[in-house]
Amino acid sequence: MSFSNSFETDLLQHIFQNGSCASVGDGGGLLPSAAAGSAWLSLHTADPGDAGYQVTSEVAYTNYVRVAVSRAAASWAVSGASAFNIPVVSFAQCGATSAAAVYVGVGSASTGSGLLYLSGSLAASLAVTNGVTPSFAASALNFVLD
Repeated sequence: MSFSNSFETDLLQHIFQNGSCASVGDGGGLLPSAAAGSAWLSLHTADPGDAGYQVTSEVAYTNYVRVAVSRAAASWAVSGASAFNIPVVSFAQCGATSAAAVYVGVGSASTGSGLLYLSGSLAASLAVTNGVTPSFAASALNFVLD
């Protein structure tokens, strides 16, 4: 079974843009948060999988931290079953210890285990070495529900 197309759009708008999701639960539906907050992006050395958390296979290069992107229509475009970043997303510049990122995730926490909402493979492995700042152009990150 799969979600309907319209529900996939509503759900992505709820996660990425703090939108409401009508007809879920009581009469008001799944309401937006009072304070939208951020989605926290993480880089991973392998597929964190459906049972994974934000720390599962998370990169550990020198200076690495997760990146906050606000849950707003100005930060994320949602079209059908896909959500795309609008601004450029940049992680901290790598220091002495390197890593190879092959997955990106979006979750609930700035540090620690955190709930991993979605993850997806990068188009190509990203070698993060001394002096490299991992960065993703607008629309380069595409999270898809199916």
